Amino acid sequence: MDLPTTCKLSRLFGCFFTLLTCKCCLALVTTALFFRAIFLHSFSGYGVIKSNNLRLILSPSLHLESHEGICGDKFLEVPQIVWGLNNQKIAFARACLTARMLNRTLLMPSLSASLFYKEIDLLHPISFDQVFQYEMFNSLCNRFIRLGRYSDLGNQTGKYDLRKGSGRKWIVERDLEQLKQSRRGPIDKYQVISIAGKNPFLWHDHWPVKDYARVFECLVLVDEIAKEADKVVSKIRQIGRKLRCKTNFEAEGSSLSHAPYVAIHMRVEIDWMIHCKKLEQRSRISQICSSKQEIMERVGNIVGLESTAIVYLAVADSLLNDSLILDGWKRGLVPFEKKKLGVDGIYKKHSYLIQSAIDYEVCSRADIFVGNSFSTFSSLIVLERTQRVIRMGITSSCGIDVRWPSYAYNIPGESNGLQKWITNMSDSNLKAISYGSNTISC
Repeated sequence: MDLPTTCKLSRLFGCFFTLLTCKCCLALVTTALFFRAIFLHSFSGYGVIKSNNLRLILSPSLHLESHEGICGDKFLEVPQIVWGLNNQKIAFARACLTARMLNRTLLMPSLSASLFYKEIDLLHPISFDQVFQYEMFNSLCNRFIRLGRYSDLGNQTGKYDLRKGSGRKWIVERDLEQLKQSRRGPIDKYQVISIAGKNPFLWHDHWPVKDYARVFECLVLVDEIAKEADKVVSKIRQIGRKLRCKTNFEAEGSSLSHAPYVAIHMRVEIDWMIHCKKLEQRSRISQICSSKQEIMERVGNIVGLESTAIVYLAVADSLLNDSLILDGWKRGLVPFEKKKLGVDGIYKKHSYLIQSAIDYEVCSRADIFVGNSFSTFSSLIVLERTQRVIRMGITSSCGIDVRWPSYAYNIPGESNGLQKWITNMSDSNLKAISYGSNTISC
């Protein structure tokens, strides 16, 4: 792994001399920089990662001048990450980008297996590497973000407790200035900077959407969870193939190997409807809430939807016993939720966080995804699907048919259909993801 200049100098001379002080000889520094330039020039692939036959170009950080890598002997520690799956993913990415700005390795944080907002003792911490692949993360995010273990710590210069400010007076500019001061001077001499206080999801945001997308790309589920998602997707496609056979869909000899499905993140539970109605009143926006009837009608009007299509409903557990959720769909649309699908047992044996991760994966892999543009869950799925399309070399999916199309059911399109939905990757921060304004409608 390439190391930043300060780390390289220590490694280069440490083999022959004792640890040097900061007052290095100008001649030695000049010589080291000369050889460093030759060394970096010899690697034509510098700054590019190859993954799944795609060339992933590392997006430059907003504030970090050095793009060569993250120093491995200085660390950032953050509080336990809490709330729902996608809030935790955003919080983790924000912690990663903070560590990158400080040119430090992020100590692997604890996630929260349960969904509790105030009862700290009920949060049930779960290690990051029990959900996502640790080694794979560092491989895919090489030279962009580095994740470390507490076993990597030495006992050199101790820990500095950095407390973020709060309240209305703690504005974005003050927060950014605090971070800039922490990457230089006496604070930077500490081996560990430990940020105390608020959950990283509540930190001020200083990074563009494309940097968050870069971190999310490195999050790969551990095999145990991925295999559970495989079982659900396999069951959906198996039923889809049977339906296509029954309707003689394959009469002309087309392949049965791939049975497409539609996934809908359906937010119609009572607590969501109360929340979104209040949000509509505060924001003076009328296109946040959607009734079950509106969703069914608009989904039925998707242009190009096959005459027989299996529809997976990602719904809250409180709706699993509501048989009405499966009634009233347009002819040809065959809805299933996890209970009717016969996979609810797969979900029940896992914690809330893992259940959400499985559902996220099932929705992400869908041939067509439909969600609510004011939902963080839906928004991150669309961000991921948008990123896939971009990796194919397509910068805009408006007006053309592409793989993995997404739609927002809360924004009606022509003929009471659905608006195609892609993420605006040029946004300067991720705030829009949480409030629906990051949607680009075609």
